[in-house]
Amino acid sequence: MKRTHNNGQLRIENINQEVSLIGWVSKKRNFGSIIFVDLRDRYGITQVVFDESKFPLANELRSEFLIEISGQVVERKDYNPKLATGEIEVIVSEFKLINKSKQTPLLIQDNTDALEETRMKYRYLDLRRPIMQERLIKRAKIVKAMHHYLDSHDFIEVETPMLTKSTPEGSREYLVPSRVHPGEFYALAQSPQIFKQMLMISGFERYYQIARCFRDEDLRADRQLDFTQVDIETSFLDEIEFQTIIEEMVHHVFKEVMDMDIQIPFERIPFDKAMNLYGSDKPDTRFEMKLHDLVDVFQDSTFKVFQQALTLKNGTIKAIVLHEGASSTRKEIDGYTDIIKKNGGTGLVTLKYQDNQLSGSAIKFFTESEIEQLINTLGLTENDLVCIVSGPWEKSCNALGTLRTHFRDKFLDIDKNLFNFAWVTEFPMFELDEESNKIVARHHPFTRPDISDISELYKDTEGLLEIKAIAYDLVLNGFEVAGGSMRIYDGEMQSRFFEIIGFTPEQIKTRFGFFIDAFNYGTPPHGGIAFGLDRFAMILAYGETIRDVIAFPKNSAARDPLTMAPSLVDEKQLKELHLEIKES
Repeated sequence: MKRTHNNGQLRIENINQEVSLIGWVSKKRNFGSIIFVDLRDRYGITQVVFDESKFPLANELRSEFLIEISGQVVERKDYNPKLATGEIEVIVSEFKLINKSKQTPLLIQDNTDALEETRMKYRYLDLRRPIMQERLIKRAKIVKAMHHYLDSHDFIEVETPMLTKSTPEGSREYLVPSRVHPGEFYALAQSPQIFKQMLMISGFERYYQIARCFRDEDLRADRQLDFTQVDIETSFLDEIEFQTIIEEMVHHVFKEVMDMDIQIPFERIPFDKAMNLYGSDKPDTRFEMKLHDLVDVFQDSTFKVFQQALTLKNGTIKAIVLHEGASSTRKEIDGYTDIIKKNGGTGLVTLKYQDNQLSGSAIKFFTESEIEQLINTLGLTENDLVCIVSGPWEKSCNALGTLRTHFRDKFLDIDKNLFNFAWVTEFPMFELDEESNKIVARHHPFTRPDISDISELYKDTEGLLEIKAIAYDLVLNGFEVAGGSMRIYDGEMQSRFFEIIGFTPEQIKTRFGFFIDAFNYGTPPHGGIAFGLDRFAMILAYGETIRDVIAFPKNSAARDPLTMAPSLVDEKQLKELHLEIKES
C-alpha cells in the first residue's frame, strides 16, 4: 500500500474514493462486529471502520499501534464537528499492522495526565500529542517568516562559531577543554555578539542568524541552558530606523503565522516611565492597574515607614489598587506581603475602601487631609484594596510590579489573542552592584552610551549612573522577546567602558584585544537586536513555559530526563582532555 492522503486531508468531496492511510491508533471503539479506530498522524485524525469478521486482528489493536489501511471514503452518519475530517470515514478493505506499542506512560492527547518530568522522560511520546506538534510547527513557521522577511530585505545569513574564546560578558560560560592544547579552553558562545559586530566591521551591513547560545544559568520557566536567538545586526541606521525594520518583520510574522494584522509602529516607553507606571522594564500593557506615586500625598507624613522612605536619595511611595479586592482575607493579604518581600520590597501597607471610608492598621497614622488626598489621587471606588510599598525607587517599583502581575494572573481574564507590543527605551547605562558596590553594565559592555562627548565617561560614580544607553527592549505581554542596542564603534570609548566595569588594561588586552584592535580599521556605526526565539514562540503558541516549544529541553534541575545528561564520562576521556576530577 502507498499512502495517498494524510489523516487531516479527507473531506466530503473525497466520498467514494479509494485511499490509503498510515497512522497511530489514537482511540478504538468496539461496537459488536464493527470496530471504529481514530487514526492519527501530525496532520490530524481520520475515523476508519473495520469489519471484525474480515479483520479479526483489528480486535487486538491498542493505543499507539502503528497501522496502514486502504479503503473507501464514505459519508459519516454521525458528523463530528470537532474534527476537520468529521464528515467522512474510511471503510477498511486492506489492513497491515506495522508496529505494536506498549501501554504508554502518558495519554497521547492535548490534555494529558502526566507530570512534566514524565513528559520529558518520554519526550518522543509527549511530542506525539497534537498540541505539542502544533506548537513546534508554529515555531517553525515563525522562523520561516523571519527568514523570508530578512532575506527579502538584503540581510545576509552568516554562521558564527559556537566554540570561541572565553570573554565573560555577564553570564557564566560553559568551558570546553582542548585536547590538542593542554590546559586551554574554548567557551561555548553566550551569543554571537562580538562576531556580529565584526561582521559589520567587515562591511556586510545587514546580517542575521538563527543562533544557538549557551549560558550556565539557574533555570526558570522562560530560561534554558542552551537556547536559540534570532540575531540581527545592521550598519548606518539609527535606532528608530532599525526599530522600524524590526516592527515590519514582526508584522510580517504575525500575518503569516497568526493571520493577524498587528498595529505598527509600537508604543515607545522610556525605562523610567515603564517602572513608574507598570513596575517593570517589561510591562504588560494589556490591562490598566497602573502604579500611582504617593510622594506628594505623604510628603509631611508622621508615619515612620513613609518617613524613612522619603529620607532615601531615591526613596518613593507607590501604590496599586485592586478593584473589588477589599474582600481579600488576612491569609491572602499575607500572601501579597510575601510577594513584595521576596521581590525586594521592604513591606506592604494595605487599606480597604468600604462605605466611603478607608480602613487598615496604618490609617491611624494618616491625617484627614492625607486620607482625602489618597482617595482622590487613587480614584477609589467601593470595595477597593489599596496596596502601598515604600523604599528605594527601583526596588519598590519592581516589587509592586510583581504584585500587579500576580493580580493579573489571579483575577483578570485577558483575551489570549490580545498581543500588546512596546519598545522600552532609554535604559540606564550602568548600575551599582549591591554585593560588590561596583559599577556594572546594565545591558552588555558593547552598548553605546547616549552622550556627545567621551569625557562624560570620566565622571564620578553618581554621574556615570545618570548616563542613558541607546538600548531598547521589545516587550510583548509582559515578556522581553528581544533586546538590542546601538553599539560602541570607537576603540577609545570601548576601552574606557571596560575600565569602568573593572577590567584592568591587561585584562582588556587579553580578553578583548582582538576586538579593540578591529576598531582601528574604519568601524561603521552599527546596532542590532536579538530575539529570544523560544520565548517569542511560547507566547505565539499559547504555551506556559519555553519548554513547550523546545523539542528536547532541560528540566529545572538543568538535566535532560530523556538522556539523563549530564552524565559521568570514563577515565580515558578525561585523560585525553588532560582533566582530573577531584572531590571537594
